[in-house]
Amino acid sequence: MAAGSLDLPVVDLASPDLQSAAEAVRKACVDSGFFYVTNHGIQDELLAAVFGESKKFFELPLEEKMLLHRNSAHRGYTAPYDEKLDASSEFQGDLKESFYIGTVRDVDMQNDPNQWPPEECFPSWKDTMKLFHAAALAASKRIISLIARSLELDAEFFSNIGALDCPSAALRLLHYPVNESDNGNYGASDHSDYGMITLLATDGTPGLQIRREKDEDWKDVHHSEGALIVNIGDLLERWTNCIFRSTRHRVVSVGKERYSAAYFLDPNPDLVVQCLESCCCEAYPPSFPPIKAGDYLKERLSATYK
Repeated sequence: MAAGSLDLPVVDLASPDLQSAAEAVRKACVDSGFFYVTNHGIQDELLAAVFGESKKFFELPLEEKMLLHRNSAHRGYTAPYDEKLDASSEFQGDLKESFYIGTVRDVDMQNDPNQWPPEECFPSWKDTMKLFHAAALAASKRIISLIARSLELDAEFFSNIGALDCPSAALRLLHYPVNESDNGNYGASDHSDYGMITLLATDGTPGLQIRREKDEDWKDVHHSEGALIVNIGDLLERWTNCIFRSTRHRVVSVGKERYSAAYFLDPNPDLVVQCLESCCCEAYPPSFPPIKAGDYLKERLSATYK
């Protein structure tokens, strides 16, 4: 385990003092890329329902879960060892198993790439996940607005450039089983998130750690009751020319099952992500070339699931 823990800032999304909230977000994004948010609008009852459905699914026999194995759109079930986030890891893959659910657009159900457990066994699954998607997107937009303010941009900057126009959003249900025969392996090995921002809800079981610099010790990120953990992804780091950091993190085994739900908000796939004018100058030119958000994410996912 890590040598110590990190006191992350807490941002109240209901605060009327938007300037102070934006300043707290900026400090967090520059310092560690992680912070907590409270008053996020996702009700406790909804979170309990999501975790209940998640636990029920992951308790199924592996052969039943594999009927919904991850498709080409990265929707559905990923078994233990199928994903290797740290290419340098000595292990075959990470211990966790997961289930990806993308945005559900009712107007185009025939082309919905999502996979759904059988309704007769999971009658509430689809509605529960749709409700969570809607609530998480609403919370994410409030956070993105504060991020824009923190960069001295208009609060609606990212909306105005089309980043939030049909964004790529995915809910990932995660289960970290106990596997004593795999001593030393990680639930999720060392990695950074690929997109814009991630919202994370946990069941309270520890294990999440972050490391701000390669020569630093890993630090525990504790569960905070009623709060979500937010972290910056690689695309936002590119946008800000590395002023905001996409910090590497991992999940270590603690001898106890762990459940979490991660909501990834990424820009519209056709949006070109390029360095913000306020984040570069002649002395500090852009570190990355412009790239379409969808192309970048596809490239990163392909490397993860070789």
